[in-house]
Amino acid sequence: MTQWITEFILFFKDLSYAGIVIALSFEFVPAELVLPLAGYWVYLGDMKLVLTILAGTVGGTFGPLTLYAIGRFGGRPFIERYGKYIFIRPHHLVASDRFFEKYGSGVAFYGRFIPGVRTLISVPCGMAKMNVLKFSIYTFLAMLPITSLYVYLGYKLGAQWEHVDEIIKPYIIPTAAVFILCFGCYVLLKRYRNRQA
Repeated sequence: MTQWITEFILFFKDLSYAGIVIALSFEFVPAELVLPLAGYWVYLGDMKLVLTILAGTVGGTFGPLTLYAIGRFGGRPFIERYGKYIFIRPHHLVASDRFFEKYGSGVAFYGRFIPGVRTLISVPCGMAKMNVLKFSIYTFLAMLPITSLYVYLGYKLGAQWEHVDEIIKPYIIPTAAVFILCFGCYVLLKRYRNRQA
């Protein structure tokens, strides 16, 4: 599967930065594959680092918007019936629903850092009819550091860009735990202030 996705991405290379945006606009194309490869293109001198990161962040914002739109205009029946065709499984949707119900609209930001939630959190955001501008801003701000990390590591590893995931994997759970803890503190502080008011 990785091979055909890689060939799919390479198809867009001739479009330069726009190609990165387009490739990432398809949610079935993993950013973990696109971004290190784009970093490798920076290493080769075909692209500039800052512009590649910007293109990756914009594409990483457009992709979730498609799932947001499906959730908002198609609703749960549509997802349950056709979700399998875009790699959405029922257990993914249940996990995303629970996360959204527990933490509210902030998940559009924090959910991006949680494995197993980050991609599909857009669906319950859409079904809840979260403000699309707010959703887009949260998504962009979350995707910026993620994109920067993957592109930079792809750039530094050069021809070994495919090993980026191996380097990052040990840090995913601790990083996610930190973000969940910070978000939990934010929620508790907000509730405390609301009670005081």
